[in-house]
Amino acid sequence: MAEWVLKYADPRGEIHQLVTEAPSEQELRDRYAQQGFLIYSIRPRRALSGLKAEVSGGLLARRKKLNLEKFLIFNQQFVTLIRAGLPILKSLDLLADRLTDPNLGRHVKAVRDEVRNGTVLSEAFRLQGIFPKIYVTSVLAGEKSGSLGEVLERYIAYQRLALSIRKKVLVSLIYPSVLIVLVILLIVFLVTYVVPNFADLYRSMSAELPYVTQVLIAVGTTARNYILAAAGGLALAFIGFRVWSRTESARETLDRVKLRTPILGEIWIKYQVAQFSRVLSTLLSGGIPLVQGLDTAADSLGSALLRRSLGKAGKLVREGQPLSGSLSTTGVFPALAIDMIEVGESTGALPQMLTSVAEFYEDDVNTRMTAALSLIEPAIMIFMGMFVAFVLIALYLPIFSLAENIR
Repeated sequence: MAEWVLKYADPRGEIHQLVTEAPSEQELRDRYAQQGFLIYSIRPRRALSGLKAEVSGGLLARRKKLNLEKFLIFNQQFVTLIRAGLPILKSLDLLADRLTDPNLGRHVKAVRDEVRNGTVLSEAFRLQGIFPKIYVTSVLAGEKSGSLGEVLERYIAYQRLALSIRKKVLVSLIYPSVLIVLVILLIVFLVTYVVPNFADLYRSMSAELPYVTQVLIAVGTTARNYILAAAGGLALAFIGFRVWSRTESARETLDRVKLRTPILGEIWIKYQVAQFSRVLSTLLSGGIPLVQGLDTAADSLGSALLRRSLGKAGKLVREGQPLSGSLSTTGVFPALAIDMIEVGESTGALPQMLTSVAEFYEDDVNTRMTAALSLIEPAIMIFMGMFVAFVLIALYLPIFSLAENIR
């Protein structure tokens, strides 16, 4: 007989899971149903082991990154169907076959199948291993409080705002990035093409060159001779840096470098604080306990340094320390943010105060980014003009000298 993994609830509401033998799934289901047990799920034992192995490792090889914009549209439709009174399983059935993103559609179908087998919705999303932890935690809070629609609406509002801020930051960085690339290409063109051609000209004229011109020509001819080796070296260095930067210690080191960078370091930490405050506020408003919300908010950040710092703060909160005092021990959070959180704790309005912290720092980041970019663009133009002027003067000085000799 086949072995099955049975998950069921007894008449007292306690949930049990056991491995038993039965000729078929239907016979096992009928047997326990007749005894008054509520069946959650029945799975072949081998299938369950394969699922665990797939979740822990196999999915990593074929998983694609979740498209947050399409995931947001899915949640908007999901909430609409729930608000209209449709059961969760029926809502998933309607949406699973109509999603335009094949990657998201595959995972939503898997969630639907898990729910159909008796798995709770939050656990079904968690098993896929691709959905954000804040989303899974929000769904869990909605299930426990019986207000899934309201919790998902809060998540949608948070995700909309987060995407909007991210797009603003990326758009503001496009022009400086293009400018820097053009400057680099211009420098490479001048050094590897224009300068060596002038060197050949002066060599044929046997002209006596000023020291500045000699240095520039030496750099240009060397660069042209070794440009392929230099390009290969840069590519290898980039690959090595990418591999190194994936380790946790390297990420912390890079975060410390970002934090100590003048002007940009302050903008970076304020952006991270705003994101943390927004996530924690969303979770607390959805009914998630502070300790669990703190862990989830820490995992949602892209900074290894802040995750470790928040892990220490979470340990202090578990020991009974207030959130503001725990965050102050990290030495990373701005004093103003800690003061505002302390006020929120003392007044019993922590979620609202965290929202205020997020809004304040999001506005501050936007203002400082605009100011920094307004300084960076002229600086790039000035540097480019000075470099071009240096190259032109160094290349044309011998011509002026030859003209004087001819006279």
